[in-house]
Amino acid sequence: MASSGALKPYLDTVKATLNAAVCIRNFPSQVVERHNKPEVEVKQSKELTLNPLIVSRSEKESCLIEASVNSVRVSIRIKQADDIEEILCHKFTRFLMQRSEQFLIMRRKAIENYDISFLITHSHLETMWKHKLIDFIIQFMEDIDKEISAMKIAINGRARMVATEFLKQF
Repeated sequence: MASSGALKPYLDTVKATLNAAVCIRNFPSQVVERHNKPEVEVKQSKELTLNPLIVSRSEKESCLIEASVNSVRVSIRIKQADDIEEILCHKFTRFLMQRSEQFLIMRRKAIENYDISFLITHSHLETMWKHKLIDFIIQFMEDIDKEISAMKIAINGRARMVATEFLKQF
């Protein structure tokens, strides 16, 4: 992982926290027989969920990790410095969430006040490696910042070209 100097401590902390939180196992519902729902989503038994953890880089960039006995929900708030970044972030995350089936652990709808969410259940750990799932989330957090910055640079470049062409008329 070759992340920038300022981002590395934040991502390392999220990775260590996820590594500790993703110690989950198969745990059927205590309320309904033959049901096995992610406890972090249904919240039927308070004793099965851990306290949520927020790893924050700034007020505008943070990661919420909610763990339970059989699932972990990771919600990410992406840095948005201005209106253009807000629009790009909203459009890009909406595009990804519409295709959440292809990501397997991505939720279709993010938690309130967060831009995108992932849900890891015990069944994911039965078919995938824990360290690879965590690496995917960390890589995603690193890459989404780069993608939004690249899109913003491309928009500014196009806007500059349009303005130049428009002003040539005068």
